[in-house]
Order: sequence, then C-alpha cells, then structure tokens
Amino acid sequence: MVTNTHSRWATRLGTLVLWAAAGASVVYWGLRLSSRPSGMSAPVAAAAPAAVDADALARLLGASPAAAVAKPAAPAPASRFVLLGVLSGRASGGGAALIAMDGKPARPYRVGAQVDAGLVLQSLGPRQAALGASIDGPTTVRLEMPPKS
Repeated sequence: MVTNTHSRWATRLGTLVLWAAAGASVVYWGLRLSSRPSGMSAPVAAAAPAAVDADALARLLGASPAAAVAKPAAPAPASRFVLLGVLSGRASGGGAALIAMDGKPARPYRVGAQVDAGLVLQSLGPRQAALGASIDGPTTVRLEMPPKS
C-alpha cells in the first residue's frame, strides 16, 4: 500500500501555521490588553464654576426688577460694645472698664484710652461707662453693665 507522504506533510505544515497564528493572536491581544495606553495625557484640571448673576437669573425666571436694595445699616455704636466690669478709681478719678467689642473677648481700658476709632473712654461710674470723641467732649455712647441675676 502506497501512502501519499506529500499530503501528510502538507496537513502537518498547515496545522503548524494555524496554531502559530492562533498563538501569535493570543500573545498580541494579551500584551495589548495588559499594557497601559501610551498616548495617555496628563489629567486636565476641572474648570472653575461660573459665577451666577442673581439679577439675570431672576429676570430669566420672570421676576420683575426690584427696587434698589438698601444696604444694611451699620450697627449702632452702643450695640457693638458690652460693658462687663468697672474698676472705678474714686479717689484718683481714674479707673478701668472691661469692654467687649463686636462679640470678641473683653479687654480692659483705662480712662482716656482709645476704645475704637474715634471713641475714648471718658469716665466711669458705678456700673456704667461713657465713651466719646475726646476725653473732655460730649458723650456719644453710654454703656451700662447687664443687671445682676
């Protein structure tokens, strides 16, 4: 019996080529999927949020233009200060007051000392202090200690 050896080698060679192509495909896709993308750029910073124009938004939503909004008035000078204590120097005419300003911790001020811009501690009495523009000028702010509880 005569066998065709030429056909057998062609089959083996064709099988080898197919397996080599399959192996090369597996290696190619394995390397492609496991490697990092090379064209990756640096991350881009997010843009700052746009400022919102409240008047334009109100007009867009159908609001009628409001009259000029009045700015809140500056607090009265007396409401900015709280008298927490008085050390009255009866014999010397001096003394000191413990005054808290704008919700900050209290500080001691001697008679004649500047408490705030344009205000000096003019005089002290029992449970009260007088503030004015100058030591001998008119009193603009009179502070009373809170009542004892």
